[in-house]
Amino acid sequence: MDIGVVINVGDGVASIYGLSGAKSGELVTFPRTGIKGLVLSLLKNSVKVAVLGNDFSLYQGDKVVCGLEVVKVPVGFGLLGTIVDSLCNRVDGLSTFDIKPTSSRPVEVIAPGIIERERVAESFETGILAVDSMLPIGRGQRELVIGDRQTGKTTIAIDAIIHQRSLDNPVFCIYVAIGQKKSTVNHLVQELIRQGAFFFTNVVCASASESASMQFLAPYTGCTVGEFFRDLGYSSFIVYDDLTKQAVAYRQMSLLLRRPPCREAFPGDVFYLHSRLLERAAKLHTFLGGGSLTAFPIVQTEAGDVSAYIPTNVISITDGQIFLDSKTGNKGFRPAINFELSVSRVGSVAQCVAMREISRSLKFDLAQFKEVEFFLTASNADIEPATRAILVRGSRLLEIIRQ
Repeated sequence: MDIGVVINVGDGVASIYGLSGAKSGELVTFPRTGIKGLVLSLLKNSVKVAVLGNDFSLYQGDKVVCGLEVVKVPVGFGLLGTIVDSLCNRVDGLSTFDIKPTSSRPVEVIAPGIIERERVAESFETGILAVDSMLPIGRGQRELVIGDRQTGKTTIAIDAIIHQRSLDNPVFCIYVAIGQKKSTVNHLVQELIRQGAFFFTNVVCASASESASMQFLAPYTGCTVGEFFRDLGYSSFIVYDDLTKQAVAYRQMSLLLRRPPCREAFPGDVFYLHSRLLERAAKLHTFLGGGSLTAFPIVQTEAGDVSAYIPTNVISITDGQIFLDSKTGNKGFRPAINFELSVSRVGSVAQCVAMREISRSLKFDLAQFKEVEFFLTASNADIEPATRAILVRGSRLLEIIRQ
């Protein structure tokens, strides 16, 4: 056990002298306050640690203990129906008793390999007709939800959680709120309670008022909770809302650690930040129980620019994307899905036979309708009977999938 001394602390990062045996990713403790820290940078004469909590109570000269352990969080069925922070400490204030964990797990683990996985072919129903028909999701898939502000990204994720209550075997859900206002999270929780979906849901909250290190850690904590149910053979579902804010928090930490910035001032390993997280979503082989972890990462764009750094990174990692268009939403159509830019790379394999037959030509008919509609708005040409039939059919299809 190494003992070090705080040289300086500020903005959630502490420089420590004396931890000669510390390793990157290890957990350290400040005994005077009980606050934990995560080792991120190993320098020649010091170690830089991200403080997992409030650093205002830390001072120069405080002792630091390195216990040669990684960050672990409690997991178990006791987490369902609770709101926890990035270290799985209960923060909802609804009960005075502590969570009794089944076990503890490290938040950073290696994703399942190829042999341990099974083909994604079992349908994951979201309850959103436009998604289930044209963008089918399979259990174990990673489907990105991307779009501008106020386009309904969180609504799609919350509706998918609420829909699980209607299934014979409810899917255990985890909602990870990163950098959001506490009032917003409280509103979502109240909606889940009102809809009767909170009892099988765990909310991991790293609000905007918390440190960047806690916002960085929250998605890994939520994924660890979901893996507990997956490894027991159950189906689980996790929502990361949103990964853009996690990347910004990681950028803040990296700049404070004096790491060289790259594109848009993000560090060079920001791709690995998300890839090692999203690769943990999988459908396990039957000899490992056959459990699954389905992931809905959410990414926010600016003015519909999907070519920005973080959106392109996450698009390349995931198995498809649901692109929400502000123009479609402004027309009053909900969900505001742009079907031309949206895709599910699993395809109809994850659909039941009846839905597959009904929705086989749905996406093509809507694309044809959009093309004809755009042409008619740009010209005053007379409408032929065949064109009129396309318009009538397309408008009726839009009304069917409107929710």
